[in-house]
Order: sequence, then structure tokens, then C-alpha cells
Amino acid sequence: MADPQPIRIRLASAGRQAGGTRRRGGDALSPGVLMKPSASAAVPVLDPPPAPGAIRSVYVHAPFCARRCFYCDFAVKVASADCGAWLSALGAEVRALEREGVFLLDDKLDTLYVGGGTPSLLGASAMEGLLTVIGEKRLRHSDLEWTAEANPESFTKDVAEGWRRAGVNRVSLGIQTFHAPSLRWMGRLHGAEGARDAVRIGREAGFTNLSVDLIFGLPDHLGRDWEGDLDHTLSLDPDHVSLYGLSVESATPLGRAVAEDRETLPSEGRYEQEYLLAVDRLAEAGYAAYEVSNFARPGFASRHNSAYWSGEPYVGLGNGAHSYRHPVRRWNLRDWDAYRAGAGSLGLPVDGEEELDLAEVRLERIWLGLRTRRGISLQDLPVSATDRVRSWEENALAVVEGNVVRLTPMGWLVMDRLTVELDEIMGG
Repeated sequence: MADPQPIRIRLASAGRQAGGTRRRGGDALSPGVLMKPSASAAVPVLDPPPAPGAIRSVYVHAPFCARRCFYCDFAVKVASADCGAWLSALGAEVRALEREGVFLLDDKLDTLYVGGGTPSLLGASAMEGLLTVIGEKRLRHSDLEWTAEANPESFTKDVAEGWRRAGVNRVSLGIQTFHAPSLRWMGRLHGAEGARDAVRIGREAGFTNLSVDLIFGLPDHLGRDWEGDLDHTLSLDPDHVSLYGLSVESATPLGRAVAEDRETLPSEGRYEQEYLLAVDRLAEAGYAAYEVSNFARPGFASRHNSAYWSGEPYVGLGNGAHSYRHPVRRWNLRDWDAYRAGAGSLGLPVDGEEELDLAEVRLERIWLGLRTRRGISLQDLPVSATDRVRSWEENALAVVEGNVVRLTPMGWLVMDRLTVELDEIMGG
């Protein structure tokens, strides 16, 4: 789920953002708990220079799933996990990248993120296989952040221990909820006890950096207790929590059900209340909101995702994966079988590529800056833009500290609209 997508700005009430969270406008509620400023510099809005040197962040997509969730529109294949074919295709893609010479990998990676799909379906030896595919020199060092996603039902003791032996040092568990009717509605295969077992298995295997995913904004008729889910999550003592608002995509079973009036979504007000409640509860428990959807204890913010949000270059391997090196963005064939055939043809399994112009770069930099606690530097903005930012502050949508503007949780709820407002002023 960590593969970044091209930015598709939509007004706050219109639907899903890249990154997986549906943004919605609505009534003005409590501005929530403000995030502490990051030590990192604010994001510059002006056109950044191309990053020098080889690329140090890699995303690897594992497409296999035992079942497709009701709301899912990711590039997944419902099938038995074919680890050998997966590693072979990835190896062919890495070799093709090396021949091409544009998206070259550094000799020593900083972050590796294996997402899906369900990487834990690939078994205990899959991550060992990546050492061969990507290169032991790139991965066998103490400074690497290596994350792998897992679903509770397939995160067994053998898988956890195999991942640790390979060098995985961060696990992201797709728990989503502890509420049994909601899990069944989503099409998830685990229960509440399975979620708790997965956390225990991870800790017993030696993982000291463990993240949990939760989904909010579920339909009212499910009777899901959001506050209870937050209580359950905090009782497990994770190091990091990611929150994702339920998003509706037209090609999914959920999208069709909504279009045919067989399913309804919660009110705007309840959606906002759930998000703001989570921000408050997590802050009280010591989790800082370092990005709109991500909360971490000190020292546990995801370095991999932070690289995306900082505009750093990255390579995406696997079907549907995206790569970026300023100003070029490209994306792979989405279908697993087509990707596998493309990788096996000695060429790159690329589906498309674009070169961002200055206006697109500016829009992206605004969006990336506003979604994180790093904020945006006011020094890059014209006077008319700073006046608009002051109006945000007056409405509890942002805070201005020195030369930096940062959105509040209330501002994050309408981030699309604020991004468009600022971009229109900058481009005017």
C-alpha cells in the first residue's frame, strides 16, 4: 500500500487521494491536536533540482492475495503466491534497469518497502530471495530500513522469523479493525484474536519497529465501535499507526454497490469526528502526527514514506509500481501476467512515462508540503498567498510558525481544496 501514485487533485468532498485516504469537507469541528514541528526543513514550493547520484529508496510490489477486499482497487492477483515467478520477474526488471541506466540503484539502499497485495503470502523465504534479486551489498547493512507488509492470517511464526533472518526490521500489519462484522464486510480473513496474535508473533520474532493500519469511515449499518478499535490498537503498543479513510473506487464491488444504492457511506460529520478523535487519542498516547495519515512514537516515523513526501527519487519494482526521478515519473504494467511477460522479454515492463512541467512540479510540492508536518516555507510564496495562509490560520486550518505554514488536522480534512487554492495563487 505504500507505492505512491501520481497526484490527482480532487476537491475535498470528491473522493480518494493518492496515498489511500478519502478527504472530505464538512462542518468545522475542533481543530484537534497540533503536530509538533519536524526538525527537517519545510518543503520548498519552487522547482527542486534533480537529485544527484543513484537512487536509495525502493518499493517492491507483491501482488498476490488470498481474497480481494470489498473496497480494494490495488494491482493484486487472487491466486496462490508464486514466489519463484515473482523473484524471477523482479530480477529481470532490476537487470533491465541497470542496462537502461536512468533509474540506477545506489550500492547501498536507505529504504526498502515490500507492499502489496499480501507479501506475507509469499512465505518465509521470499525476503531472502530479494537479497539475491536486489543485491546483498545494497541490503546487508545496519542503516537500512526494510519494511514488509503482512496480513494477520498469513503472518506466522515461520514467516516472521524468516523475515528477521533476511534483514527485515519493520513490519506493517493490515489489521484495519477488530470488529468482526466489519472484517467480514470488508472481506478480510482474520479476526480480532488473529490481529492480536500477529502483533505478539512479530514481537517474539524480534521486531522492535511494528506498524498497524486502521480504516475509518465505515458504513453506519456495521455498528463498528471506532473508539473501541483505537483502545484495542493502543493496548497492543505498536510503534506506528497509519489511518486510512474508506475510499470508493468505481471498479470495486464497493463502488458498484454505492452506485446502485445498495451501500451507503457515513455522514461527512461522522467521518471527520472519527479522524479527529483518532488524532487526539493517538497524540495523548505519544504518537505524533507527522503526516496526514501517519502517527509515530519518537524515532519511529517511516523513513521510506518520508522519502516520497520529500520529493526524493525512488524506484518501484513489480506490477503497477511507480518510479520517480525529477522530472520523470513512470509506472509499470498493472496486470501481473502482463508485467511478468514484459519483464521476461529482456525489456522494461513499463506501461507509461511522463515528464512533469514546472506547474505540475509546483502543484506536487504544495501537496506534499501540506500533507506533512514539515509544512511549506512562506519565503517561496507571494504576498497574496501569505494573505490566504493567514485566513487559513484564522479558521483553525493551519498554524504559522516563523516562516513555515503547517496544516492542522482540520486543515488536513480539506487538504485538496487548500492545495488548489494555493496553487491557483502561485500560478496566477
